[in-house]
Amino acid sequence: MLKKVWWKCNSCGYRFQEEVEKGTPENCPSCKESCTFTDVTCYSPDCGGPESGNFDPRL
Repeated sequence: MLKKVWWKCNSCGYRFQEEVEKGTPENCPSCKESCTFTDVTCYSPDCGGPESGNFDPRL
């Protein structure tokens, strides 16, 4: 099973899930800008933990 991470574009706020091995794209799939991405995967029990496949809505 491939591990997926939730990423958030720091420019437009778009969230998407991608396989860890692929990393982040060069440009945001939504705003098409060259952005910095933050890992917003849920790592706490409050949002279901890392096995839930959820993103952390607080981020």
